[in-house]
Amino acid sequence: MGIRKKPNKNPPVMSHEFIIQNHADIVSCVAMVFLLGLMFEVRPRVDSDKPQSNLNMFHHGIKDLATIFFYMLVAIIMHAIIQEYVLDKINRKKHFSKTKHSKFNESGQLSAFYLFSFGWGASILLSENFLSNPVSLWEEYPHTLMHFQMKFYYICQMGYWLHALPELYFQKTKKEDIPRQLVYISLYLVHIAGAYILNLNRLGLVLLVLHYFVEFLFHVSRLVYFSNENRQIGFTVWAVLFVLGRLLTLSLSVLTVGFGLSTAEKQGFDLATGNFNVLFVRVTVLAAICLTQAFMMWKFINFQLRRWREHAQAQTLKKKQVAPKSKSKKDKANGVNGVNSHAADSPRARKEKSS
Repeated sequence: MGIRKKPNKNPPVMSHEFIIQNHADIVSCVAMVFLLGLMFEVRPRVDSDKPQSNLNMFHHGIKDLATIFFYMLVAIIMHAIIQEYVLDKINRKKHFSKTKHSKFNESGQLSAFYLFSFGWGASILLSENFLSNPVSLWEEYPHTLMHFQMKFYYICQMGYWLHALPELYFQKTKKEDIPRQLVYISLYLVHIAGAYILNLNRLGLVLLVLHYFVEFLFHVSRLVYFSNENRQIGFTVWAVLFVLGRLLTLSLSVLTVGFGLSTAEKQGFDLATGNFNVLFVRVTVLAAICLTQAFMMWKFINFQLRRWREHAQAQTLKKKQVAPKSKSKKDKANGVNGVNSHAADSPRARKEKSS
């Protein structure tokens, strides 16, 4: 399965350059092993005592790790396709600098993922009527059974953010950028896996859709800014929605975890039934969400301050460039007038005036 174009110079087999240049093909071969397993049908044993409606419902388990690993491989392949056939072509046309090149690739990949995840998640919310009935976020907890789309959504989310770890090596990420990316990758994995394991999948889905929409707007605004630095209106809209998104996230979290689950009928800790509705878990979940939102606001404030400083410096440079030009024009004008006045005061000019 050829995905990436091979350069003329072939690096040694199993060297770092060989793996980086051919990682999509290598991952495709590994994914084929999983696809072969899907060719054999395994019929599950059906319990006649259970209601028929439960046959279309799913729950999480240890076997999900294999599925997540498979979709991590799929995410690596899709990453290579988008990079090779979309982003690299745009980079060759625009001739970005090295700094803009890496940021453009990052925003291009993330904007595609955020758009897809937002659209998919929004369709699940509409089909499950979570938005029209907010009480369903905590009603009948624990939500151990999920429809296929809900479970598949979480599997793909965890697979994508896991794929971001080997991509740090495949994309030759700079050492100074690795800590920043490791932080936000870890935050995504902890929150998504936490909502999935603690059976808070409904709340997690709502918060993910809200967050992905705001992040999609930011990365699209950055892509537009790279093409034309004068177009910054997208950052202003994103800044307003970012603050509103943090407030909505905190409000929904406190409403669901702090008030909804605390008044739910089923209280207690029971691994067998998937019930984690105890005070310690609720406080831990709320603390994790609040700390994450505070961290994001702190990064947001620093980002805005940096933008304002850069804008102020740019305005100062423009004023300094305009001032010497205007001064030189005045000097030239004064020079011409000085010559004329000197000529007027010459003896010959005075003699002509007296005559």
